[in-house]
Amino acid sequence: MKYVLMFAETEEFAKELAALSQPELEQAYERVNQWFIDHADKLRSHSKLQHPGSATTVRLGGPEPVTTDGPFMEGKEVITGVAEIEVADLDEALRMVKAWPACPTVEIRPVQG
Repeated sequence: MKYVLMFAETEEFAKELAALSQPELEQAYERVNQWFIDHADKLRSHSKLQHPGSATTVRLGGPEPVTTDGPFMEGKEVITGVAEIEVADLDEALRMVKAWPACPTVEIRPVQG
């Protein structure tokens, strides 16, 4: 089965990351890189997204679409990256995500079709 993993940062996590020293930050990135290496056989693609301030949001549903700069979602979490994986089932996807060493929220969503 194919799933998309959406990695979401919280404001608190971003502050904690910003407070790390350079060696601590390098160590954090090494853990993330190791996660990608450990799961390379299941990864079909992955991308780190640019800073949330670079986003453009389009709100539909009103008389006219409204376009704004920035992520301005309804929550306090911001999607910072995505990965497409191919695994046997949701249980295997959950095992992968439970080992994720970075941002505190990962949404797992099946790919349709």
